[in-house]
Amino acid sequence: MKISVEITLAPLEEDYKDKIKNFILSIRKSGFKYNETPLSTHIYGDYTSLMYFLTKSIQESFEEIDSGIISLKIFKSDRSKYIPFD
Repeated sequence: MKISVEITLAPLEEDYKDKIKNFILSIRKSGFKYNETPLSTHIYGDYTSLMYFLTKSIQESFEEIDSGIISLKIFKSDRSKYIPFD
């Protein structure tokens, strides 16, 4: 089953930029299709392998920060070709 995930990492601390960059770099290296926007990153793939990757990556990110929020929206479809209306 294909899914699309919109993910936002928001560390609640002063030195947040490097932590967000590290998380985005892990997504870039993952081999999954992805799309970056100013407020979130969208990642696309097979449910089982993508959720395994996200679980591991979220745990690593949480170990790097003292306090923070990760917001996920999971869509049951491959939305990688979605083009917003102009």
